[in-house]
Amino acid sequence: MSERVFERANQRHGGLLGPEGAARADGLEEADEVPSRRDRFLVPDGVTYLAGNSLGLQPRAARAAIDDVLCAWATEAVGAHVGGAHPWLPYHAEMRESVAALVGAHPGEAVVMNTLTVNLHLLLGSFYRPTPERHRLVIEADVFPSDRYAVMNVARARGYDPAETVVILEPRAGERHLRTEDVTGFLDREGASVAAVVLSAVDFRTGAWLDVPAITAAAHRRGALAGWDLAHAAGNIPLRLHDWDVDFACWCHYKYVNAGPGAVGGAFVHDRHGRDREVVRPGGWWGHDPDTRFDMPFAFAPMSGAEGWQVSNPPILAMAPVRVSLELFSEVGMDALRARSRRLTAFLEALLDDVATRHRVEVITPRDPERRGAQLSVVVDEAVRVADALYDQHQVRVDERPPNVIRLAPAPLYNTYVDCWRAAVALDAVLGAD
Repeated sequence: MSERVFERANQRHGGLLGPEGAARADGLEEADEVPSRRDRFLVPDGVTYLAGNSLGLQPRAARAAIDDVLCAWATEAVGAHVGGAHPWLPYHAEMRESVAALVGAHPGEAVVMNTLTVNLHLLLGSFYRPTPERHRLVIEADVFPSDRYAVMNVARARGYDPAETVVILEPRAGERHLRTEDVTGFLDREGASVAAVVLSAVDFRTGAWLDVPAITAAAHRRGALAGWDLAHAAGNIPLRLHDWDVDFACWCHYKYVNAGPGAVGGAFVHDRHGRDREVVRPGGWWGHDPDTRFDMPFAFAPMSGAEGWQVSNPPILAMAPVRVSLELFSEVGMDALRARSRRLTAFLEALLDDVATRHRVEVITPRDPERRGAQLSVVVDEAVRVADALYDQHQVRVDERPPNVIRLAPAPLYNTYVDCWRAAVALDAVLGAD
């Protein structure tokens, strides 16, 4: 981004978009009790990057982790399954504790495997057990399309018409966010017909955060299961899946967890289901009891816990960045990251409020910090054009959801208060050029 833009901003503005805001950004960064780990990441040269809700930056340790696998393959070949610093046979088990800590699970309740929609299909295959009286699946209207496709096809595969079986909950008229009380109210009224709730903990478009424990409890009161898509929650907000009594969940690791494009995802199965041998797993040799896996017995004997939902042996090259990314989260801790995230997001919100006094924009993410994570979504005219101009003219990277939403996500591991200030100044400049 051209320094002339900042100079003009300092000349043109008072308040947070001018020199006072720049100085405040520096001061807040210096004073923050949770320092940025920016030096642990590769930041594209000259870019102000606020698109970590779409694809997180590359950890510096990722290349070495992949090189370690390649080197072991070159020097040990098949022997690397059992030798070296990170043998391949138990590779996923190295992440048992770190992935559990990420989502508030007990070790063994969470596993690194597959990708999000694949895991959703596998989990619904086990936990969607419809009956004529209880067969409905509940999703939100603005769910990410892949989830909607999966839920509808799972219903169809069990012989139900998705138009009748899939319940799509809408926000109230004139509102942008689905209210927790509207979900719990629906379940209190009609939960006897619901087999499972499958909702997003954080809305991908607006960044709104639903009350996971309250909705989970409401589902259970009516005899339904509660499953969650944590794509925009994992690595963004503190999760307590075991304590909240969530039945199952799945997520990706390429957004806030920074494990690379198309990274291997994660799945959670609560202990009470993971220990229940009557729950039907998908069935595959890597979910088989490791003590007899290589005996190739006729009958499938699943591992206890979420690992029993594994199907095939893991892609080690793709798992390597996940391992080092999860280690970084374990090192810092989600509670500390959440505290820094709240402060960063509040500062960006104040900056965007200044922009909104000058231009026709609206922040549509909830104002209450308890109802959002790091993402702030902003309604602007011609979102694609604005996002392109932010990058082409000022090297500020955000992402957009047509027709009129841009999303800015100050990821607390690597974003700074100065990043927030630079992004707001650039947005003001782009909108002022219209």
